Amino acid sequence: FTDVPADTELYAAVKWSYFSAPQITVGVTETTFAPASTCTRAEVVTFLYRLAGEPDVSGTALPFTDVAEDAYYTDAVKWAAANGVTVGTSATTFSPDTAVTRSQAVTFQWRAAGSPVVSGSSFGDVATDAYYVNAVTWAVANGITNGTGGNTFSPDVVVSRAQAVTFLYREQE
Repeated sequence: FTDVPADTELYAAVKWSYFSAPQITVGVTETTFAPASTCTRAEVVTFLYRLAGEPDVSGTALPFTDVAEDAYYTDAVKWAAANGVTVGTSATTFSPDTAVTRSQAVTFQWRAAGSPVVSGSSFGDVATDAYYVNAVTWAVANGITNGTGGNTFSPDVVVSRAQAVTFLYREQE
């Protein structure tokens, strides 16, 4: 991809996500990855579903009314809901086109990993009772993220495509 510099960690993450088996992601065109583009909730669960080997979800009910049966991410959302990776943004909605935040991205990833129990410290901007505190602690303990600097995690900041694949890549290293 012409927009992914070869001398960066991003290059290794994108290369892994593109050439892995199964393939985690593709570019937005044949020659661009769009690393700074916002990553959606649909994209992140699709990346995780592909990483899991695209398990069969035939016969699995689609619990969300805002996910079309023929969307590219439908099977991923079915898998994510059935496996506790997501509970949606409400009881009946997933909000597939909504930008995913850092807290949501690491929570999806932590849940996909089986919600492992970890201990350790978190960040000053992660409340001890936040739904994502264990996911953030796990992500830090596993080298997936170091936060955004100055004892901050920035849980409400939107994740880019570069960050999403880098989080996944770091977990696989």
